[in-house]
Amino acid sequence: MNEKIEELFQREHDNPRIWLRVASERLSLLRYVFLVQIEDGIPDADQRSCLEYADAVLIGWPDEHADDVYDLDQDQLNQVRHDITVMEERVPVFRKQEQEGRIADLSDSLVAIIGCVAQVRRAYQPGFPLPTYSEIRRVVQEEWNADMERIDPDRVNPSAEQMRQEAKSENEENASKARREGEQA
Repeated sequence: MNEKIEELFQREHDNPRIWLRVASERLSLLRYVFLVQIEDGIPDADQRSCLEYADAVLIGWPDEHADDVYDLDQDQLNQVRHDITVMEERVPVFRKQEQEGRIADLSDSLVAIIGCVAQVRRAYQPGFPLPTYSEIRRVVQEEWNADMERIDPDRVNPSAEQMRQEAKSENEENASKARREGEQA
């Protein structure tokens, strides 16, 4: 586990709400790293969903001294510590995926980290309505499909026959190209 987190475990008795700040700062940083990784292209539905989920969890993040932030009992605090530990254990994997440019895996890791942060927020601010990733993913997929339909209506949900025709056309085109190249050689 991260040495700084271990230090915080030791010092938290003076401020058990510190985990609220730790979680938000970690997620903000990792969200930014993810955004930098995908900024060169057009984010797909998974990437958009991941960013939307992070934004939903971070939006209106309370200050640790806010009136709507609850003090936790020992069991709740133990659960928050567990969520922070799980979050921190996922960070090295996230970093490795980022270094290797594995965007799909990076997205999955970030979703898992966001889930940990959401649990921390729910503990300290139980009245705040947080959507689930699946809710966000469903809405984003619908938006993505609508966007793609505007670009190319036949490509969003092609029928089996359309897919067979495209494959046949592509095969014929490749065969024709190979014949032309053979004639030129």
